[in-house]
Amino acid sequence: MVDLPNISLGKSGEKIAISYLTSLGYKIIDQNFRFRGGEIDLVALDGGSLVFIEVKTRKSEHFGRAEDAITATKRRTLIRSAHVYKLTHKNLPDSLRIDVVTICFTNVLSPQIAVYKNITL
Repeated sequence: MVDLPNISLGKSGEKIAISYLTSLGYKIIDQNFRFRGGEIDLVALDGGSLVFIEVKTRKSEHFGRAEDAITATKRRTLIRSAHVYKLTHKNLPDSLRIDVVTICFTNVLSPQIAVYKNITL
């Protein structure tokens, strides 16, 4: 198991997610967008879609899989955050999508990465 503080773990996960998503053709346009009601980890363009990306990083699956942390409440918050972002950032595609990237550091040299596209909208 990897011994990283949670903040470092989260930041490391986001860096890995950016690198991985870029290799898949995503164009990252914003990071850590915050407003009163929520936060979006990454915002990207993928083809003709504006994609809002939640990054979930875990040291292990001892307390559950990262994707299990995307509850119905979290999905509602992501949807609301996506709409606020779109309203405050004009001239972006109208096609919206929410993706989740999960990263598990069971092996620090080769973390497991998964992308779940279009989880809701």
